Amino acid sequence: MRAVQITEFGGPEVLRLTDLPDPVPGPGELLVEVDSAGVNYADTHTVENSYLSRATLPLVPGAEVAGRTPQGRRVVALSGSGGYAEKAVVPEALTHDLPDSITDGQALALIVQGLTGWHLLRTVGRLAPGESVVVHAAAGGTGSLAVQLAKEYGAGRVIATASTKEKRDLALELGADVAVDSDPEGLTERLIEANGGHRTDLVLEMTGGPVFDASLAALAPFGRLVTYGMASRTPATPVAPARLMARSHAVIGFWLVHCVRRPGMFHEPLDDLLAMTSAGRLRPLLGAVHPLADAARAHEDLRARRTTGKLVLDVRA
Repeated sequence: MRAVQITEFGGPEVLRLTDLPDPVPGPGELLVEVDSAGVNYADTHTVENSYLSRATLPLVPGAEVAGRTPQGRRVVALSGSGGYAEKAVVPEALTHDLPDSITDGQALALIVQGLTGWHLLRTVGRLAPGESVVVHAAAGGTGSLAVQLAKEYGAGRVIATASTKEKRDLALELGADVAVDSDPEGLTERLIEANGGHRTDLVLEMTGGPVFDASLAALAPFGRLVTYGMASRTPATPVAPARLMARSHAVIGFWLVHCVRRPGMFHEPLDDLLAMTSAGRLRPLLGAVHPLADAARAHEDLRARRTTGKLVLDVRA
C-alpha cells in the first residue's frame, strides 16, 4: 500500500511517500480502507517528536481516518498513528459509523477538532449561559467549531482572535460577536475592550508563550483559561499559585486523549456534533484537500499559519 512515512524526526521535509505492507488488525482492532485522512497541528509535533507523547521510528503519522471496513461499513476513526496510508488499523472502540448526510471532510473535522471544542466548552471550561468566551485561532479547525459551539451553548459574547483580517472576517461570519488581532502585543487590552471594557470569563488557548500570558491577564474573577496546545513552541511564563488565588483564576489543561476511552466522552458527544451538522446548526469549516503525496505541503502550510478550517489528505488521489 502507499503510505507517508518518516524514518527520522524533523520538519515537513521528512515526510516521504513510500510503499509498505498492509497492516494486520489484532484483537479489538479493525482494518479500514482509507479514503481520507485528517491533518492536525499535533501531527507537526509528532513528526518532530515534540508532542506530549513520545514517538518511535519508523512512523506513519495520522491520527484520524475516514473510509470503509472490508465489510462495507462507512466509518470515521481515531487511529493514533498510521492514518496517512491507503489502509489503517484502528481500535474498534474508537470507530464510529457515519450517516450518508455527513461527508468525509466533515467527519474528520469533528472527530478531533469538534470533540475538542465540545469538551473545551462543556467538560473543562464549563461554560455558563451569558458568559464571555475568547476563542484563539478562531479560523482554524478547532477554533472555527468552538466559535459556533459557544454560541450554540449560550455564550453571552464570543470574542475571536486571528492573525489576518480575512480570518477575522471568517470568524465573524461563523458567529463571533467581535474579532481582534491575535498579536500578543497589546492583546490583553484588546480582549478587555472587545468585551465592553470587562474582563473575560473563559479563554480557549492553544498558542502558548506570550498569548497565554496575555490571555491569563485578561481573565475576570472566577475566569478559566483552558490550554490545549502549544502552537508557538514557546513556553509561557510560569504561573505562581498566589497569582491564581489573588484573582480566583483557574488554568486548566486539556488533552483529548483522556476523553476517548471514558464512558460517555467519545461516541455520545460525536453523535451530538454529527446531528448538529446534519441539521445545519454546525458548519465544519473545510480547508485545503491535498493528495496523499503532498502531506509535506499540508504540514508546511499549517506551520506557516496559511490555513483555515480542516486540512484533509485525499488518499485516493
